[in-house]
Amino acid sequence: MLLEEEKRLIEKAKYSAEAFGELYDCYFDLIFGYVLRRSADIDTAKDITSAVFLKAMKNMKKFRWRGVPFSHWLYRIANNEIIDYHKKRKREISVEMESFSAVGNMDYETAIGRNEVRKYDEYLDLHSAVSRLSPKYQEVIALRYFEDLKIDTIAEILQKPESTVKSLIHRGVNQLRELVGSQEVNNVR
Repeated sequence: MLLEEEKRLIEKAKYSAEAFGELYDCYFDLIFGYVLRRSADIDTAKDITSAVFLKAMKNMKKFRWRGVPFSHWLYRIANNEIIDYHKKRKREISVEMESFSAVGNMDYETAIGRNEVRKYDEYLDLHSAVSRLSPKYQEVIALRYFEDLKIDTIAEILQKPESTVKSLIHRGVNQLRELVGSQEVNNVR
């Protein structure tokens, strides 16, 4: 969607549930995917994504257009909701293997293929390591490497200077290297 079209739709959405529904339809998959990659749990991702759009809808009249995509505001809300969700539950983000397991290992490996299982296991290991980082590093790592966003976009979303974002990414990647070894982390880059 072009920025001018988005701006008009946002202004309509401040007073129209139907217009907000269009924004929801446009951005749901993007935000849900981001939250899912941060949480590695479908039910948690559904809950958090719902909270993101509920908060966005409640605060639409306060939204001020700044010439950047609406998704930046949604990412910012999502980051805050992810942090709040886990603070409330007083637990670290963990990978719940039960939600991904199949009836038997051989059936699972046969259906998906050994290579896919290996890639998936590597993803889970990396996700587990990322979840052990502090939230400030989780945010930038997820936005940079899972969402493939540029530094300037991440800076806008997090409302931080680009130099701070670069520093956070650098420190986060270094901590990841310590947690899982340089081989796996280099594959993320």
